[in-house]
Amino acid sequence: MAKPGKAGLLGVIGAFALTAALAPPASAIIGGHDSTERFPFMVSVQKDGHHYCGASLIKPDWIVTAGHCAVNVVPEQLAVRIGDQDRTKGEEAKVVEFATHPDFSYEPFHDDVAVMKLDHPVTAQPVEIASEPGPIGTATRILGWGMTCEDGSECPDPPIRLQELGTELVPDERCSENYDRDNELCTDSPTENAQACILDSGGPQFKGRPGHWQLIGATSRDGDADPTCATGPGIYTDLTAHRDWIERATAG
Repeated sequence: MAKPGKAGLLGVIGAFALTAALAPPASAIIGGHDSTERFPFMVSVQKDGHHYCGASLIKPDWIVTAGHCAVNVVPEQLAVRIGDQDRTKGEEAKVVEFATHPDFSYEPFHDDVAVMKLDHPVTAQPVEIASEPGPIGTATRILGWGMTCEDGSECPDPPIRLQELGTELVPDERCSENYDRDNELCTDSPTENAQACILDSGGPQFKGRPGHWQLIGATSRDGDADPTCATGPGIYTDLTAHRDWIERATAG
């Protein structure tokens, strides 16, 4: 999850230098817990061999992620692991091309969504993008790998096991950082001091039940002016609002 205006989160730097200075503002989930099931559509996008962003498998050879996960990187640097709770396992593929939304901008954020094409179809089951996200109060869930605390020196190694967090859609007024109510989802967790942060960017927000999950969002950035990730809401790109562009971009 990106944190605009906080230079230290422009990449996984300092204690998180393993992903290099050009890593995106992406983190694992603070306040979450080990995933309770296998999510076949969950993707670890890896840059030069290290986890870099989350993503969701939407077609056998296409994934969707945050637009800022395609900043300062070329496809040749990226590979993926798909469908396992362990980010070092799962099906492997390489990224051969990607496209960001034509209206994407970075700081200020706008239309923070990108799609990436894999070098071959994988066998994992893709997830369907929902027709709409649901009303305020809709129960959702987020997934991710990365730092599990605010202070990187206290959790220098991203978890191997996928983390999850129960979340819900909250009123638009709760999100204040350049929030676009037509194209984004203001999201918080009933769990206190819990939210996505650095290395979760692009990961899925979904609703439904086991075996019937529907994708509604992609992790984008912090939702308030507080510099910490875990306090306040987060902003998620509304993938249901971008369904038409996603379908066109992945038609080839």
